[in-house]
Amino acid sequence: MYVGLKMLRHFATVTPKTLVKDAGKLLDEEKLWMLLAMDGERLVGYVRKEDITAALPSIMTTLEKHELNYLLSKLTIDKILRKDIVTVGPEMEIEAAAKLMYDKNLAGLAVVDSRGKLVGYINRSVMLEVLVEEMGLNQGGSRIVFEVEDRPGVILEVSGIIAKRGVSIISTATFFHGKRRMVVLRVATDDASQIAADLQDAGYNLVTAWDFVEEWLS
Repeated sequence: MYVGLKMLRHFATVTPKTLVKDAGKLLDEEKLWMLLAMDGERLVGYVRKEDITAALPSIMTTLEKHELNYLLSKLTIDKILRKDIVTVGPEMEIEAAAKLMYDKNLAGLAVVDSRGKLVGYINRSVMLEVLVEEMGLNQGGSRIVFEVEDRPGVILEVSGIIAKRGVSIISTATFFHGKRRMVVLRVATDDASQIAADLQDAGYNLVTAWDFVEEWLS
C-alpha cells in the first residue's frame, strides 16, 4: 500500500494571512490535526491545534476584553506558523510514512510530487483507517491469534490448514510482544473454533487476551 492511494486529496488549507481564530474553527469543522499553509501554490508551513491554543493564553492574561477581541480579529497564522514541514512522495509505502510520523511525533505529512507541488495530506486519522482496513475488521469474520517461531513456511502451513476447512483468510498480520512473535489472522467465518482446534493439533499455541491478564494487573 502506498501513500498516494490513501492520502486525502481534498482538505482545508490556510494562508499566512488567515486569521488564527478562523483557523481554529476550521480545524474543528474539518476534524484535522493540523492545517497546511499555502502561499499561492507554494507550501510554506503548517499550524497545529495546540499552536493556536498556546498562542491565546499569553494574550488573554494581559489585555482587557475589548483589547483582546481587537487583537484576535487581527492575529494571523504567520505569527505562529511552523516551517519545519515534513514532506513525502505519494510513492512512499504507507507503513514507512506511519513510522516517520511515529518517530517524529508528527500530526501529519504533506504529500508532494517530484516538483514539490502539494498533491495530498496524510494525518493520524488516515493511519488509523489503514490499520482497521489492513486488519480486515470491517469485513467481519473471526480473529485467530497464535504464537509462532521465527521460521520459514509458517503462513503457508497455516493457510493449508485453513483451506482444508474451506475458509478464506481475510487478513494477516504479525505482532511482537517482548520475545513473543504472534500472528493475527482474520478468517471469513463466524465460527473459527474448528480452525483453532486444527491449529492446536498442528502444534500451534493459540493466544487470547486472557493470557495477559496477570501481566496487565501486576
